[in-house]
Amino acid sequence: MPDHILRMRGITKEFPGVRALDDVNFDVERGTVHALVGENGAGKSTLMKVLSGVYPHGSYEGEILLDSRPCAFRGLRQSEAAGIVIIHQELALIPGMSISENVFLGNERARRGVIDWHATSDETVRLLEKVGLREDPDTPVNALGVGRQQLVEIAKALAKDVKLLILDEPTAALNETDSENLLRLLRDLRDHGITSILISHKLNEVMAVADAITILRDGRTIETLDVADGVDEDRVIRGMVGRDLDHRYPPRTPEIGDVLFEVEGWNVFHPTVPDRQVVRDASLTVRRGEIVGIAGLMGAGRTELAMSVFGRSYGQRISGTLRKDGRELHLATVGDAIAAGLAYVTEDRKELGLLLEEDIRRNVTLANLHRVSRRSVIDLHREVADAEGFLHRLRIKAPGVFTKTGNLSGGNQQKVVLSKWMYTNPDVLILDEPTRGIDVGAKYEIYTIVQGLAAEGKGVLLISSELPELLGMCDRIYVMSQGRITGELGRREATQEAVMRLMTNTPAVAR
Repeated sequence: MPDHILRMRGITKEFPGVRALDDVNFDVERGTVHALVGENGAGKSTLMKVLSGVYPHGSYEGEILLDSRPCAFRGLRQSEAAGIVIIHQELALIPGMSISENVFLGNERARRGVIDWHATSDETVRLLEKVGLREDPDTPVNALGVGRQQLVEIAKALAKDVKLLILDEPTAALNETDSENLLRLLRDLRDHGITSILISHKLNEVMAVADAITILRDGRTIETLDVADGVDEDRVIRGMVGRDLDHRYPPRTPEIGDVLFEVEGWNVFHPTVPDRQVVRDASLTVRRGEIVGIAGLMGAGRTELAMSVFGRSYGQRISGTLRKDGRELHLATVGDAIAAGLAYVTEDRKELGLLLEEDIRRNVTLANLHRVSRRSVIDLHREVADAEGFLHRLRIKAPGVFTKTGNLSGGNQQKVVLSKWMYTNPDVLILDEPTRGIDVGAKYEIYTIVQGLAAEGKGVLLISSELPELLGMCDRIYVMSQGRITGELGRREATQEAVMRLMTNTPAVAR
């Protein structure tokens, strides 16, 4: 008989106008890694917030049993005291504080009200060894990369005598090496008796580490699969989206026209380290109706290139030439770039792409307010009508345009970002990691939108860390390494091996 550490029965959670969870059942066996998957908005994070007390007992219907005992958590402190610790996608670390201060924040090692720093440091070293992180406990957290900060978060959880560890998209911002290290750690924690719940859109990682997979769709439990039974990604996707995805990328016959946008001899230096050059003599072209990819490892200079082109919003001592339809552009500000017909969808939608406290209507029109204003006064009726047009056109799942953007799922937030820039009617769209942190169903919808923009004769520059995405979507791919463009590949010669060779700047072996 299964030994369940957790049983959630009949969980129902409603928000104004939305039933986020509808009679959800979720069982987790002790000493396993249990994956929770589903499209954006399926209810995964909501279910975990119910479990961890973020949504307190009384704000939902249903029952939670931990070790067969009913739980009625009123907040995070109560769930943590019971051994449940949740690590969110946005890390809850204080950058200016040391590793040891972060690990024991709110859980201080003290005697008679005075912190015992010697004990704190020794215990931090022990916990860091557990998670495979060799760092001085006095090191400030902001001196660490994102991958190491994630390990600090796990060490912080272990300091609380965790029984059930919940990780919400833990590898979303990690590179391949850091992601593999984190998955290895989850396996090691499982071997030491710690149960984990993993929320992730990266199905390859789910298949590599999970013992069981529960699928949510539209706030309901669809099924729980035992990975040992030979489950594959297509089977999981079918459960998530309710249909087969015969192709991960929509079929497309490109109609490519004349050169629309050119970057020639582009150089950029770091904004705070004057002698560090981050983009070196980069040149590229984008034609009308063409989707052009930029590949590269983390730190290759892809985002720095994109932001510096977009009205010099990154860097200093920028030099080079930009042309659109053969005419030279002089873009000193973001406003100049928008006026010239450029749009830039940032990789960080929550910090740089959206005003999360504002509603959908305000976010959609934000980059082109003069379109809905007369003599500096906004026409509210037109603003609402235009925003509703995008709500329907991009199939944004929300009760209406007055919904706060921060309450939307990641995929729907990304559609709002796209709507904002589409509202400026650009000719050139620079998309930086446009599908990061969203599920396969939402990705397909984003791909369809991007292809539709290209079909309208716009030029698209697509930056992505996912090679299959670049290979599946792009007509040509430029590859960057250490700030330089190391090669250009057409659709026919672009393979993962060829792109990786250029990403690592490794010459092909003569045969």
